[in-house]
Amino acid sequence: MQNQIIPLIMCGGAGTRLWPASREVRPKQFLPLFGERSTFQETLRRVSDPELFGRAIVITNTAYRFMVLEQLAEIGIEADVLLEPARRDSGPAIVAGAAFAQTRDADAIVLALAADHVVRDTEAFVAACREARAAAEAGSIVTFGVAPERPASEYGYIRPGDAVIGKVRSVVQFVEKPDPVTAEAYVRDGYFWNSGNFMFKASVLLDEYREVDAASVQAVTDAVTNAGRDLGFVTLDPAAFGSATPISIDYAVMEKTRRAAVVPVSCGWSDVGSWRAVWELSEKDEHGNAAQGKAVFEDSRNCNVSTDGTLVALEGVDDLVVVATEDAVLVSRQKDANGLKRLVARLKKSAPQVTEDHLKVHRPWGSYQSLDNGQRHQVKRIVVKAGGRLSLQKHHHRSEHWIVVRGTAQVTVDDMTKIVHENQSIYIPMGAVHRLENPGKILLELIEVQTGSYLGEDDIIRIEDDYRRS
Repeated sequence: MQNQIIPLIMCGGAGTRLWPASREVRPKQFLPLFGERSTFQETLRRVSDPELFGRAIVITNTAYRFMVLEQLAEIGIEADVLLEPARRDSGPAIVAGAAFAQTRDADAIVLALAADHVVRDTEAFVAACREARAAAEAGSIVTFGVAPERPASEYGYIRPGDAVIGKVRSVVQFVEKPDPVTAEAYVRDGYFWNSGNFMFKASVLLDEYREVDAASVQAVTDAVTNAGRDLGFVTLDPAAFGSATPISIDYAVMEKTRRAAVVPVSCGWSDVGSWRAVWELSEKDEHGNAAQGKAVFEDSRNCNVSTDGTLVALEGVDDLVVVATEDAVLVSRQKDANGLKRLVARLKKSAPQVTEDHLKVHRPWGSYQSLDNGQRHQVKRIVVKAGGRLSLQKHHHRSEHWIVVRGTAQVTVDDMTKIVHENQSIYIPMGAVHRLENPGKILLELIEVQTGSYLGEDDIIRIEDDYRRS
């Protein structure tokens, strides 16, 4: 009986190509862009058949660890979660996943997948995994080559060679993103899009990587060997992992190895690298308009609207992207993905906060959202999950007033512990040691009014914390 394929989900990226929806603190892989589930969740579901796939490995960073756990729980899937102490690109991340997979099985076959891609035909994708498996077991490092749907200039391409096993072919050449004319020639000549997803025997990948950078492989394998465990996460050793050279797996291995192979697949794949890609994947009306959220179109064509609550109305326009969040609005041309990259680069200098944070900030216990700010006051909406609790903490510069609007709160203030019900409130004096908990079975929602001379989030002295942030 063949061993299960081990999925390795790479989930640490923080791209802003879908700004303002995607930001540093909550990037696109965690967003429900096409329905109720995120692309991270859909990626995991795609490789969840226990007859073919084993327990997944997710590699991410500390900032996203609780989002990963929350989204795993929502779809009822368990995984080993590896935490990178620093971003080192896909090369070291895949080495870490391969080395960890070998702790389970010395002959492990690993399927490395990006967490932010879309596959519309799961059956075709799984069939390609079965094809790739035979070649991987024979020693090939197999990339998934997507049959082009158009002469795209935003993807790299693969020139295939002779047959290896079944439908798997050798790789003659990887080529960079082409101009439109060259892309047309590539499609005509039978090239594939390079999806950036791979299947390989862990031992083969590590051996090939050692040929070009043995020091980094040793550093990362040491980081796995010396990893700790914290709240169920696997914490890679910081000193060892940090000494690995940052590089993509394409540059480190795939463009150098003689073991590269490609399995052709036509599965409705997209890396969702732009708002135009989101539009292409979305359902549209008879005039080509797509909407996620509340939108009205009049005499408009081929437009894409994404809104998290605000009504967006378009009249007399074509080929526009409009993305409305509570603190930023993007209006852009559909065709110019590079224009958004330039815009975000400018925003990082002039208004960095809107590229990093949302007004709604997610925490392991729930979330908070700023509703109003003044010189000496701030109003927040706080939501605490059932069974969740905030750290035991105090503030030097502010007092707080909590009004419960839904659920039941258990509040500790110095030596007092009190239950606060809906439509009741409690005052937290400046300097008081306090904690908020949700002892109930439903979400706890409250309004917090802060007053004081300084209201920054760094005025939190954590005394005790369930999530090891103190």
